Amino acid sequence: MQETEQYPSRPVGILPNSRFPLLVHRAAIPGGGADAVKARFRENGWLNNWIYPGIYTYPHFHSTTHECLGCAVGRMEVELFGRGGTRVRIEAGDVIVMPAGVSHQMVGSSPDIMMVGGYPDGRDWDNMQEEKITEDERRAAAKRIMMLPIPARDPVTGLAMREWIEAPSSVDADLNDYRDALDTR
Repeated sequence: MQETEQYPSRPVGILPNSRFPLLVHRAAIPGGGADAVKARFRENGWLNNWIYPGIYTYPHFHSTTHECLGCAVGRMEVELFGRGGTRVRIEAGDVIVMPAGVSHQMVGSSPDIMMVGGYPDGRDWDNMQEEKITEDERRAAAKRIMMLPIPARDPVTGLAMREWIEAPSSVDADLNDYRDALDTR
């Protein structure tokens, strides 16, 4: 298995995104295949699985759970962190581990795309849409996100999620940004 890619995010407008990095495990499930991807997620406690030809094509995030997305067949380009955000291409066997609050949408795919999703401990997911969320809904979503536990195991490796456990708290992150700004004066 190759090294895990990490993509940091910050709040953008009404989108909360996350203090945890989004993770991409490349070639995590050699050859892909819906059954193999689903089995890996299930053995590591990421349940409430679905199999679908892609993901939603509008920006959305989840406030009730973190999510993993495994590419079973084909390829997909996903736009992260809001419109005009970072674009990542994934292919069969790749897995995205998405923190709650991170905006994502499919912006391109091969005709044969097939994705498998899962949620830690089988949590239920909601569908918060960037274009439809009010300020009150954003505040309520932010509170739900902050109360979510870090999953016990990574959906691919089955190990503790060190990248999230070691992430700075939002307070520390803001303090570091403040210090950096002072250093550049």
